[in-house]
Amino acid sequence: MANLLNVDVALERILSQLTQLAAEEIVLDTAQGRVLATDITAEINLPPFANSAMDGFAVRAGDITTASENNAVRLRVVSDIPAGVAPQVSIGSGEAARIMTGAPLPDGADAVVPVEDTNIAWETWDAATLPEAVSILRAVGVAAAVRPVGEDIQAGTTVLTAGTVLRPQEIGLLAALGQAQVPVIMRPRVVIVSSGDELIDVDQPLTPGKIRDVNSYTLAGLVRDYGGEAIVLPPAKDTLDDVRRVFDESINLNPDLIVSSAGASVGASDFIQVVLREKGEVDFWRINLRPGKPLSFGHVGGIPFFGLPGNPVSAMVTFDVLVRPALQKQAGLSTHTRMATAITGEVFRSDGRRSYIRVWLNPDAGGKFVATSTGTQSSGALMSMVQADGLLIIPEDVREVPVGTVLDVRLLRNI
Repeated sequence: MANLLNVDVALERILSQLTQLAAEEIVLDTAQGRVLATDITAEINLPPFANSAMDGFAVRAGDITTASENNAVRLRVVSDIPAGVAPQVSIGSGEAARIMTGAPLPDGADAVVPVEDTNIAWETWDAATLPEAVSILRAVGVAAAVRPVGEDIQAGTTVLTAGTVLRPQEIGLLAALGQAQVPVIMRPRVVIVSSGDELIDVDQPLTPGKIRDVNSYTLAGLVRDYGGEAIVLPPAKDTLDDVRRVFDESINLNPDLIVSSAGASVGASDFIQVVLREKGEVDFWRINLRPGKPLSFGHVGGIPFFGLPGNPVSAMVTFDVLVRPALQKQAGLSTHTRMATAITGEVFRSDGRRSYIRVWLNPDAGGKFVATSTGTQSSGALMSMVQADGLLIIPEDVREVPVGTVLDVRLLRNI
């Protein structure tokens, strides 16, 4: 394996040649899942005005210091303040205003008494006719049930930092701040190219010698999963001219990455390496990993290029190990890999390359994960990827792993 490039070295070389993409402004309702490009500073207080935290009565706390169930304090009701309406009165001594949750606190009031601590029944709480008076049955302190100005956020505070992935929570915060346009990192545009006379599309009938173009669909899905925009081109035929044509089309689209599957191995019909050398340069070819040894990386027309193996599992594994971090770096996302450790529940064998074995992960009595094979490790076994919880990593130069060995696992799903 001395002539094969180490996986970690390969990834380091890839990432050193890629940079985060530029920023763009998009409308807020399309920003979920995008990466914030700049810090966001609040220009207003949240809440922007003091408001009631409960349905009840806005009062002066000093008027009701003696209130109790046995000593009700009677106040004159002078106003009704629903949410969304600015108060038109000021609360004086001995006065109260019926107030709804979220409504602005009127001048003069400094506390809210919940409706359940008054003589007003819930059944009549929102009656159209305002009661002339209310009896307060419990004393409350200043600021009781009041949300003060800036309780959540004060103007001038940095509320979100560049690099934040925008979830619904952050989207809601930006909406509250009136941020209709959001600066985010551009999504990498990834052209996906397949090649091979044997490939047909998903809606075409299978005939002898033909297979459906699986990789275009799986790779496009992986690109979208990790923050990119997939542009899928029809498979190239196994001729040098058609491979050139597809690569010219790819370059003219001016993407941020080009990813091909098939054509990375040695063979009479594999012209991608030829075209890559004609239109760019190869940084490396052949990696010390299994599955997926025949992988290439370089640039074509100045655009970073990955040549992945044609076998579907090899294409998915090499994408996860090497393309995913590259895509995430361009998208401004963390390149961190979700990992776990597991105890081998059976004997695993390798050929000495760093091997990524499709496994189930099941907890034992102590809560530790036990890894068992999903079955055949054939590079064409799609079901094994569907079933796999993760990829058990057998290190380089290890050919047999006994039962009970603790190894790292790349997680493929949340478990």
